[in-house]
Amino acid sequence: MKELVSRQLVKYLEHRGIEHIFGLCGHTNIAVLAELEKSSIKFINTRHEQVAGHMADGYARVTKKASVVLSHIGPGLTNTATAIGTAALDSIPMVVIAGDVPSHYYGKNAFQEVNLHSDASQFEIFRPIVKRAWRVERPELFPEIIEKAFQLAESGRRGPVLVSVPMDIFSKEIDTSLFERLKHHTKKLTKPTIDVETAEKIILTLINADNPLLYVGGGIVIADAAEEVRELVDHLNLPVANSMKGKGVVSDDHPLSLGLAGYWGSKLTNEKTKQADYILAIGTRFSEADSSSWEEEYTFNFPPTKLIHIDIDPNEIGRNYPVEIGVVADIKEALKVLNKVAKRLVPAGLSNEDLKQEIKDFKEGFTKDNEQHVKDESFPMRPERILQEVREALPKDAFITTDVGWNKNGVAQRFPIYEAGTVLTPGGFATMGFGSPAAVGVKVAKPDRVVVSLVGDGGFGQNPAVLATAAEENIGVIWVIMNNSSYGVIAGLEKAHFDTTFGTIFYKDGKPYTPDFAAMARSFGVEGIKIESAAEFKPALEKAIASNKPCVIDVSMVNVPTPTNGHWNINDIYSPNEKKSHVSVPL
Repeated sequence: MKELVSRQLVKYLEHRGIEHIFGLCGHTNIAVLAELEKSSIKFINTRHEQVAGHMADGYARVTKKASVVLSHIGPGLTNTATAIGTAALDSIPMVVIAGDVPSHYYGKNAFQEVNLHSDASQFEIFRPIVKRAWRVERPELFPEIIEKAFQLAESGRRGPVLVSVPMDIFSKEIDTSLFERLKHHTKKLTKPTIDVETAEKIILTLINADNPLLYVGGGIVIADAAEEVRELVDHLNLPVANSMKGKGVVSDDHPLSLGLAGYWGSKLTNEKTKQADYILAIGTRFSEADSSSWEEEYTFNFPPTKLIHIDIDPNEIGRNYPVEIGVVADIKEALKVLNKVAKRLVPAGLSNEDLKQEIKDFKEGFTKDNEQHVKDESFPMRPERILQEVREALPKDAFITTDVGWNKNGVAQRFPIYEAGTVLTPGGFATMGFGSPAAVGVKVAKPDRVVVSLVGDGGFGQNPAVLATAAEENIGVIWVIMNNSSYGVIAGLEKAHFDTTFGTIFYKDGKPYTPDFAAMARSFGVEGIKIESAAEFKPALEKAIASNKPCVIDVSMVNVPTPTNGHWNINDIYSPNEKKSHVSVPL
C-alpha cells in the first residue's frame, strides 16, 4: 500500500506523541499543512520564523522532548537561524523540517534556491548550528531520516537538527511499510552512567576535602536531575553555586544555596569558589560570564582548586580548566549512583551548620542593602522594585522567561527561583528577542501554569508579532516590559569607556523615545497596560495573573546598571588597567 509522504509524516508525528508544531507557511510546505488540518496535532501559526523557533525552544525546555518547527525554503529557513542557534548553544532538542526546491530543479535558479556554492545548498547554512543537517534525496529515504533526526536531537548532548525536504518529495507516494517498520524501533535509548569505583572515588574525595563545593549548570535542568542533586546536597551538606542556566536547580531559599557565580555573581559566591579545595561541577560549560572571563582573581582558581567534572559531552570536560576526575555520563543516571554510594559510605550524612549561618547572614545583609531600592516610590521605577513585586505576585512554580539586560542579569542575581527549570533564559547566544516568544511556547506546553516574560523594550521590539499568535490562540502569557528607552546595558558600557551613548538610546526630536507598547498590544487584540506610577504596577500584574489572558504591561524603568562583583574582560579590552565597568545613564 502506498500513501503520500506528507500524510505518512503527519501520522508518524502523531504516533511519536507530538502534540504541537510551530511554524509558518510557504509554497514548499503546504502539502504538510494540508495534512495537519486533519490531524490531532495543533499547528501554532506564527508571523515570523524566528518567533516560531523561539516558541519551539521554550516548549522543548519544559517538556524535555524534541519540539518540531515547520519552515519554508530560503528566507523562511534563514529567519529561523537565530532561534536555532540559541537552541543549539543551550542544548535544546528540536527537529526543524524545512521545505526545499523541487529535486528536479536543482541548480536551475528555482524560486528562492540557495546555490551560490553548490546546487540546492540551503541546508548547508545550518551545519555550524545543528547537530546534523540532512537533505532528503529520495522519498524512500525520508522515513529513516526523520527517525534518525529525532533520535539524534534527544540523545547525548541534546540539540537541534535540520531535515531539508524538496517540496516534490512531500507529494510523492511511498510504501507505508517504510514508516510502519519504524514503530519497532525504540524511542528511548539507555543512557550512559558512572561505574561504582569512580563514584566511590568522587564521594570519598568530597568527604575528605576541607572546603568542597558543588557547582551546577543547565545540564542538570536538561537531564531533569534536580531532585538527585538536592538529595546529594542534603546528605553531604555541600554548598552549592550555580551558573545562570543552573539557577533553581537547588532552590534559592535552600540554606546551602550560594547563588550565582561569575560576573553577575555575589561576593560570597565568588569567594567560596576560590576558597574551595575541590569543586564537583555537573552539567556546566564554565562559560565566560559564569567564570569572570576565566581570570582566577575573581571566580574559580584551578589550580590550586581541583576539579571533578561530570557532563554528557566529552568536549566540555577540560575545555577551560584542568580536570582531576572527568566523567562522561548522563547526569541523572550518574547522580543516582553517587547518591547510593554516598549513603553507603556516610549513612548518617554530614553537617555544615557554620556555613549555613554564614550564607544566611550574607543573604539577610544583601536584602537589607537593597531595601531602599525595593521600597523606592519614584517613577520611572527602580528595576529592583519591579523584580521584587513580580516575585511577590507570582506563585512559586510560575515560569519566567528573560531576554538580555536587567531582566536577565537582575533575575540571575536577585530574583529567587524555587523550582528547577522555571526560569528560561538565552544562555550561550544571549539572544535579544528570545524571551517574548519562548514564553508562548512554555504556556502552550503548560497551560495551567503562570508564565511571565520579563523583557526590555529593546528585546520586546525584536519580535512584537508574537502578540498575533497569542491573540489568535488566547495564550495567556504576561509580558512585563522593563522599559528604559534604550539598549540599557550597552549604553552604560559605552558611556563608561567612551563617554558617549551613540547608537544605544532611542531618541526622537532630541528626546528619549519609546513606542506605546500597551497600545500596540491592544491593536493585536491583547490587553495592554501602561503603568503611570510605581503604585500601579503590582495591582496591574496581579489582575493580569488572575485573568489568565495575554497581557502586556509596559513599565518605565530608570537606566541603572546591574551591580557586578565578578569580571568581564571586555572592560580591560576597552580601558586597560582602569577598572571601568557599566555606569548609570539617566534619560
